[in-house]
Amino acid sequence: METKIVGICGGSGSGKTTIVRRISEVLPDFVVLPQDNYYKTAKHISNENITDFNFDHPNAFDSDLLEEHLSALKRGESIEMPQYDFVKHARKEETITIKPSTVIIFEGIMIFFDKKVRDLIDLKLYVDTPDDIRFIRRLQRDMKERGRTVDSVISQYQSVVRPGYYEFIEPTRMYADLIIPEGGFNEIAIEVLTSFLQRYV
Repeated sequence: METKIVGICGGSGSGKTTIVRRISEVLPDFVVLPQDNYYKTAKHISNENITDFNFDHPNAFDSDLLEEHLSALKRGESIEMPQYDFVKHARKEETITIKPSTVIIFEGIMIFFDKKVRDLIDLKLYVDTPDDIRFIRRLQRDMKERGRTVDSVISQYQSVVRPGYYEFIEPTRMYADLIIPEGGFNEIAIEVLTSFLQRYV
């Protein structure tokens, strides 16, 4: 079985998850591997000291484990994908068994930054969404799903999220095979993408 890894990159709130959902409406069978599950543990973090651990820096991710897992999936081997608790800022004890598939959707904010990880990706997509839209989506998500306050989200965005985007994420768009403005709402891009993926399922 030949495995194709499709990487979907873009800033926080850019619409990566929406693209994955749109793909699922067309393709019957694929596996999703979120880079977010590979954050390093930062149990000391709270609303009050949220910027003490920079989640918007490449060092926040366990890139060695990511490379190991992506390589294993390409070899046709199953992996035990970690789960991350964004309220406690730590990996959960339980993992999820991910079996190999013809298509692996790998999505995250910095999946193109580390060359050894980037080189494992067969098709690279970059979701290009305006700053204000990304911030609004992040604010809504973090308050609803992660128990955050407005002040902590704004503080984190100003001090590390926005600078991290322009230093580490936005420059990696140069590696993209396809840049998707408006994310999952770009009907033409979604049609091209799903047509390409249907060759492998």
